[in-house]
Amino acid sequence: MPTKKTTVKKTAAKKTGSAKKSVTKSVAKKSTAKKATTKKTATKAGKSSSKSTKAKKAVSKNEKVLVCADGEECFWTTDGQILADLNQLQMALASMDDSVFFYHVNEEKNDFAEWVEAVLMDFECAQDLRKASAPKDARTVVVRHLRTYRI
Repeated sequence: MPTKKTTVKKTAAKKTGSAKKSVTKSVAKKSTAKKATTKKTATKAGKSSSKSTKAKKAVSKNEKVLVCADGEECFWTTDGQILADLNQLQMALASMDDSVFFYHVNEEKNDFAEWVEAVLMDFECAQDLRKASAPKDARTVVVRHLRTYRI
């Protein structure tokens, strides 16, 4: 195949005689058609693989790994629940009494936000938890942040 390409280029460069021109054009068209087909196939394969690679990279940049606290680092609520990760926190907040929530979250402190920041290493979630004024609001914050995690 490389020799045909070389021949086509030489003949096209000479451009002497109408018969040679027509032969050159038809050969060039065939080789161009083959090249185009090959390029399309390669491009399709390249695009699909590059798209999936880009998609994976984009997802991996935005996704976070869910941190699970070990033994002593778990969060102990006043009603006896033991929480090890954000998923458990959002489930606990769904059924948590206001008295339990306000024991941990008040003007002086926000135990949930401190724990999420210090132990679970999610600074954005902790910052948003500090703004939550009720268990329902805090749960909404946690659920929103859980969407950014790879689970």
